[in-house]
Amino acid sequence: MKSVVKAEKLSRWYGNILGISDISLEICPGITGLLGPNGAGKSTFLKVISGQLKANIGTVTIFDEPVFSNYMLFKRIGLCPEYDTYYPDVTGFSQVEFFARLHGFSKKEAGKRADLAISRVGLEESKNKPIGEYSLGMRQRIKFAASIVHDPDVLLLDEPLRAIDPLWRVKIIQIIKDFEKQGKTIIVASHILPEIEALTNAIILIHQGKVFAQGDIHYIRDLIDAHPHIISVKCTEYRRLAGLMIDQEFILDIKFDRENHKITLQTDKRDQFFDLLNRLIVEKSIEVQEITTPDDNLQGVFDYLVGR
Repeated sequence: MKSVVKAEKLSRWYGNILGISDISLEICPGITGLLGPNGAGKSTFLKVISGQLKANIGTVTIFDEPVFSNYMLFKRIGLCPEYDTYYPDVTGFSQVEFFARLHGFSKKEAGKRADLAISRVGLEESKNKPIGEYSLGMRQRIKFAASIVHDPDVLLLDEPLRAIDPLWRVKIIQIIKDFEKQGKTIIVASHILPEIEALTNAIILIHQGKVFAQGDIHYIRDLIDAHPHIISVKCTEYRRLAGLMIDQEFILDIKFDRENHKITLQTDKRDQFFDLLNRLIVEKSIEVQEITTPDDNLQGVFDYLVGR
C-alpha cells in the first residue's frame, strides 16, 4: 500500500525546547495511533505535518506534495487540535460553517455541510447556542465536526476523545472507523493506550520528541507489558498477604507501610499478580480495602523502556 504521509529527518524546536527530533516515517491509508505521554511531541508532530508549523530541519509530504504553505493541499486535510479557540458568543453552527467557508464552499453549501457534520456529532439541538454555553465535551464534539465538515482525505486528531462522555466516545470512534472504510488516512494522537487500541492495531510510540517504536499493537503491548509495575495494596492483614506472595517469581520487591497498613509490590507479570491476589482474597479470606497503581501511566513505561 502506498504511503500518504512521509516525514524525513523531521525536527522542530522552540528556542531551547525540543518539540520533535529526527523523525522519519511513512504512514499509509487507515488509522494510525500516535501514542506517547504528555509532552512527548505528539501535538508538535501533527502541527508540522498539517502545515501549521514549519520544520526547522527535514521535510514532510502528503500525497507526495510538500505541506507547508501548500494551500490547495490544505483542502484535503482535516485537523482537530487538542485545545480549542473560539469566540464564546459564536454559535456552534456558525463556527462549523465558518470552517467550511474557509475551504472554499459557498455559503449555501457550507451551511448544508455544517448541518451534516453537526448532526453526525449529535449537536443538532444545540447548534444555535453560543459555544460559551457548551460543556467541555460538547466543545470537543463541535471541534471534531469542524475538522470533518469538508470531508478531508487526511484526518489528524489530537486527543479527540478527551472529556467526551462514554456514549459519544463510542460513536466518535465509529465515525473515525467509517472514515477508514472510505480509504482515508487518519492519525490519532493520545496518551491513553485503551483509546488507541479501540481504534487501530497500527501504533507509533513517541517519547521526548523521537519515534521510539512503530508496529503492530501486539509488538507494542509486549514492550509495555515488560515494564515492571508498582502496585500498592491496603489491607488489615498486610503482613500475612506479603508472606503468601513473597515466594512468587513474578514478585520482584515488597515494601511495608506499617502506618497505613499497606504493602507496595513490584511485579513484571501484572496479570499473574492480579490472578494470585484474587485467589488469595477468596481462598484465604484476605480483606483488601484499596488497590492503587502509582506508576500506571505511559510516562513510567517510557522511562523504563528508554532506560533499558
